Amino acid sequence: MKPLTHQLYSASIVTLLAFSAHAGEYPDPTRFSRAIQNFLDQDRGSPPPTGAIVAISSSSMRGWHGTIHTDLRPLTIIPRGFGGSNMNDVLHYADRIVVPYRPRAILLYEGDNDTNLGISPAKIRSTFDAFVSTVHRTLPKTRIYVLSIKPSIRRWHLWSQMEETNTLLKAACNANPRLTFIDIGTPMLDVNGDPIPSIFKKDNLHMNASGYEIWTEAVRPVLIEGEAHHEADPSKN
Repeated sequence: MKPLTHQLYSASIVTLLAFSAHAGEYPDPTRFSRAIQNFLDQDRGSPPPTGAIVAISSSSMRGWHGTIHTDLRPLTIIPRGFGGSNMNDVLHYADRIVVPYRPRAILLYEGDNDTNLGISPAKIRSTFDAFVSTVHRTLPKTRIYVLSIKPSIRRWHLWSQMEETNTLLKAACNANPRLTFIDIGTPMLDVNGDPIPSIFKKDNLHMNASGYEIWTEAVRPVLIEGEAHHEADPSKN
């Protein structure tokens, strides 16, 4: 008979592996069917312009909808944030709320909710690669700007995994001239390397206006440099 400590250790390993397998699965993207249909209904009523910049993401982008047009003007932005989404959801719906707009560029923020679900950095990266392939299969010239995963107080215990994912996403961008990595995480940390408390809402996860000011300061210069001349001359799209 095996020693009790060995039995307990073995049982713990089995339990951990079972939990990891469950936690590392992406949920069914169709849970966002209604949110996506709302975007499509808006499109029928007021078709968005082609050759614009689609800003797609989870609630972090959704929370930017109110000011993103002003914050990133004169660039033409089509905001498509749907709260709770992950990289796999964006991949699933790319053919409905990204590719049909024929955007010249995409501003993408995902990986935050993925990490919270227990998705590994490698799997997030491979899902991102699939998203890029889906877009470039139809729109080979479309540029994709990838925001790093942000630090937050609520998910600070996951920061090491998020940093690993950021490293993988940055490597993907460095290997492809159509991809650009934008670090929005570093300016959200204080001098001690901790998340700045004053830029978050009470839930310590979602950002307030001060948080979006940081995002604007990090994102705007990069987008203006890469996209402003295309805005002025649509033929370059």
